[in-house]
Amino acid sequence: MGSTYGKIFRISTFGESHGAGIGVVIDGCPSGLDFDPDFIQSELTRRKPGQSRITTQRREADEFEVLSGVFEGKTTGTPIALIIRNEDQRSKDYAHIAAQFRPSHADYTYQIKYGIRDYRGGGRSSARETAARVAAGAIAKTLLKSLGVTVQAYVSQVGNLKLQQEYGTLDLSQTENNDVRCPDPMMAQQMFDYIDGIRKQGDSVGGVVSCVIKGTPAGWGEPVFDKMHAELGKAMLSINAVKGFEYGSGFDGVALLGSQHNDAFFKDEAGSVHTRTNHSGGIQGGISNGEDIYFRVAFKPVATIMQDQESVDQNGNVAIVQGKGRHDPCVVPRAVPIVEAMAAIVLADFYLRNKASKI
Repeated sequence: MGSTYGKIFRISTFGESHGAGIGVVIDGCPSGLDFDPDFIQSELTRRKPGQSRITTQRREADEFEVLSGVFEGKTTGTPIALIIRNEDQRSKDYAHIAAQFRPSHADYTYQIKYGIRDYRGGGRSSARETAARVAAGAIAKTLLKSLGVTVQAYVSQVGNLKLQQEYGTLDLSQTENNDVRCPDPMMAQQMFDYIDGIRKQGDSVGGVVSCVIKGTPAGWGEPVFDKMHAELGKAMLSINAVKGFEYGSGFDGVALLGSQHNDAFFKDEAGSVHTRTNHSGGIQGGISNGEDIYFRVAFKPVATIMQDQESVDQNGNVAIVQGKGRHDPCVVPRAVPIVEAMAAIVLADFYLRNKASKI
């Protein structure tokens, strides 16, 4: 019922923001894969709260426990279960909205759908659920790394502050060297100062995370309904606060003529087929063509702001929702590892589906 993703490399997440913990069950992971707990923990640390003053100050170590599926440092081919215990819940911060619907949150829709909702931090609708995805994504990344495939995301826009360079001209190794996760140091500082100013106003701001996948061989993906870009879009749009997804030339491509947009093929000196341009974003007909896969994900401003907002309560009465609790003024710095994780899960699934389709 909406908590499982994937066909062969399949993940099911569970848990709520203020419950005992959150976790994930990963089914379909091949046996014999190296299980690197330090790498998984490092990925969770990139996503965890409290990293700087421009992120939520909730303090969670986000340390995980392995419940099954691993033996002597290797995956066994059976379901891998990981759990992350919640440690710094402050449920009292949400008592005031127990009967109120916060603007642009899932409070109202969850109440209508289920007739009940966990108002503490949004319960299941909280972005805290994404920690489970990051843990699963780390295992998917390990599988992809063994195949020579890498996934790298970075912040390319905050509000109106936007990187103008193409990803190929950026030094993406600089992404983790600042709190915003923007590979351009000067732009990163401008973004940080802007987010910090928004935070002091009790407001929030949105942004864009760009992602580049290198090393994907030609032939991964499926036709018609399960196209690779369709699955990437679904995976990205399933992340909290995401409002848009585009790959390759995206919306800017409509301004080009066909003669400008077409990616001409050629054979290099080694005999491999490539394209001279990559407006297709590495995907044609829903199947990878061997070029870099690149896409962009738009995140809205965080819905919880430290300002009073007009709304209604469960009885339809006018209510003033007061901003309380600990929240990110801009979600994109912590969203970078989430975008990478979901992209890795999609690619790992397609790799296994491609293997299964061949004799």
